[in-house]
Amino acid sequence: MNYLHHVQQILRVFAQDVAHGFTLIFRNGFAITGFAFLCLLTASNLRPDLREVAEIRLITWLEARQYANTGIVTDVDAADRATAIYPHKLNREQARIAIWLSRKYRIATEPLSALVSEAYDQGAIHQIDPTLILAVMAIESNFNPFAQSAVGAQGLMQVMTKIHAAKYTKYGGELAAFDPITNLRVGIQVLRDCIKVKGSIEGGLRYYVGGGPDNDGGYVGKVLTEQKRIQLVAQGQSVPTTSTSALQMMLEKTESWSVNPFSFKSSSPDSADETPGSSSHTDK
Repeated sequence: MNYLHHVQQILRVFAQDVAHGFTLIFRNGFAITGFAFLCLLTASNLRPDLREVAEIRLITWLEARQYANTGIVTDVDAADRATAIYPHKLNREQARIAIWLSRKYRIATEPLSALVSEAYDQGAIHQIDPTLILAVMAIESNFNPFAQSAVGAQGLMQVMTKIHAAKYTKYGGELAAFDPITNLRVGIQVLRDCIKVKGSIEGGLRYYVGGGPDNDGGYVGKVLTEQKRIQLVAQGQSVPTTSTSALQMMLEKTESWSVNPFSFKSSSPDSADETPGSSSHTDK
């Protein structure tokens, strides 16, 4: 009996020691884990570049695991590449314009919000009224970033890509003409140069579209009228989004098809008419 009792005591002490050991291991393990997490948190705040590298590696690993399990390729950067922002991130004036243009030209509000924001930013840099920039976009392309005229003008601002190829060099080449933001920036540069050469907004617009002193196909009047509407919207006034009847719009659209069924002529009632020199954007 004494022998069995002694063995039981030994086993009890051994079990207590093992349990105590595991308790210390877990306690110290949690302490080390917490300390390591604190160090990583501090390092990520002090070195954002390291945090970005870690995030990229983690995302890459997760994508690889997902592809291995499902065979589906993900692209988490697609949203970052999109030319779109939420209108509530704009100030009140810009948001009014984006929403109004979205309704008038039947373009999603998010892409238009990005264009409005960029027009204001670039307008401040080049000292051009952003409402004028937006009016030019509206008349030139109806905010279609893939529009192309019969004479080869392309994109939102209908820039002649071949003539202004050098301006696209820093953006990666001529295909950047179909990137909305790039086309907008290059178009603003061309518009600025045209206004500077001619010494007035009216003359600059006429030069921009390639019209003569007395013949611009009504382009200047359409741009300035649309600019006035945008300015009223920015001030908070109620401006109709339609200026002609649906029947008249359809007739104009049908007429444009009869002239050139493959042209990208705008169907908006305020869009510029194609003329032989339209959107030639000639450099001088």
